[in-house]
Amino acid sequence: MKRKTNVQNQATKKLSPFKKPSKDQQVLIDTAKSFICQHLRDTKPAVLVITGDAGTGKSVVLSQLFYEIQRESHHQHNQLSGTNNYFIVNHPELLKVYRNLAGQLPNMYKKNFQRPTSLINLMNKQHNQFDVGVIDESHLLLSQPDHYNHFYGTNQLLSLLKIAHVLVIVFDEHQVLRLKTYWTKKRLQSLLAPFTQKWLHLTHQFRMEADPSLINWINHFTGDQQLLPIQKGFQNHYDFKIFNDAEAMRQQIVNQNKRVGLARIVSTTGYPSTLDGGHHYITEGNFSLPWDQYNYSSTPWAEIPETINEVGSIYTCQGFDLNYVGIILGPLVNLSQDGHSIIIDTDKITDVESFKRRQDMNDPKEVLQAKVTLNLNAINVLMKRGIKGLYIFAHDSRLRERLYHDYQLSLQ
Repeated sequence: MKRKTNVQNQATKKLSPFKKPSKDQQVLIDTAKSFICQHLRDTKPAVLVITGDAGTGKSVVLSQLFYEIQRESHHQHNQLSGTNNYFIVNHPELLKVYRNLAGQLPNMYKKNFQRPTSLINLMNKQHNQFDVGVIDESHLLLSQPDHYNHFYGTNQLLSLLKIAHVLVIVFDEHQVLRLKTYWTKKRLQSLLAPFTQKWLHLTHQFRMEADPSLINWINHFTGDQQLLPIQKGFQNHYDFKIFNDAEAMRQQIVNQNKRVGLARIVSTTGYPSTLDGGHHYITEGNFSLPWDQYNYSSTPWAEIPETINEVGSIYTCQGFDLNYVGIILGPLVNLSQDGHSIIIDTDKITDVESFKRRQDMNDPKEVLQAKVTLNLNAINVLMKRGIKGLYIFAHDSRLRERLYHDYQLSLQ
């Protein structure tokens, strides 16, 4: 029991408002509060957009900001007194973390942490509005109707703007993962054009204790798809390894999980995966583990001890810190013919739910590029989960040989 508590503390401590933010983060928090107070009584809604790459502390800023807003809303003689505010996140696993945290803090109530569809439907039913909405992972907001999830509007951000006075949103176009939540910076700017807005940006990498050269390697891998040389510096203060055996990687992850906790195997799409309640396995040589299952508990997937025997996906890992992550680059990630870049084979996508056709995207070239971009985004998200270490195994034999060869050269 003590072991589980320690792991939970590791997973949620970064979001605790009692953790002192950095100087840059505090400046951003103060700027956000000033923006909220300035526009709280405007006749039209105002929006503050916070951008930044994975691991730059966006969620930390939002958590601290919301705590301060709620604290002031319960005290008299300030501009936020009596305000009705919500923290909004369209990620069920991340929502569990925030709600668990809320139960431990004064002036923070679980009811103030909502998924967007639930809040939109509640406000519309009551013909009501709220004052301040803080939206984590706004790139996960639906940008089209989704009747399966009981959202009947055209766009969740527009629906929230109709019922809020001020929104503070975190946005990272490199973490957009589904066509039904398809956002680009250009699309967001176009949607927000009629509203008062301010944009702020975070740059410092807080999650990964990694050398900037490794971050740059990942950014090229998942951006322009170029394979840069693997350098010795990748191992500076960080455990970076390339494996040519998936089972050997799993064993290393298990060892790290026993040592420090929060070490997990994750994978891209490309392997059999259907939400039918059954087990669907990823098999690579002697390696064989099932995909993560839908998590009905109140404990986030990464904090459940038994999930060391599952393979996580972007749906269970996005927004979370792991100590060590072992990523399997599935069948859709291949080495180009010239050996200098990677290519994404969209015909090998098995996550069909995420790539259902949109009515407003009729150009086949646009759809194809979107699929490539979304899969590169998923790799970016998964590669940047690990605080202390990143391990990689590639299904494609040519890519696996190239990466392993480059890695071995870097060790000499």
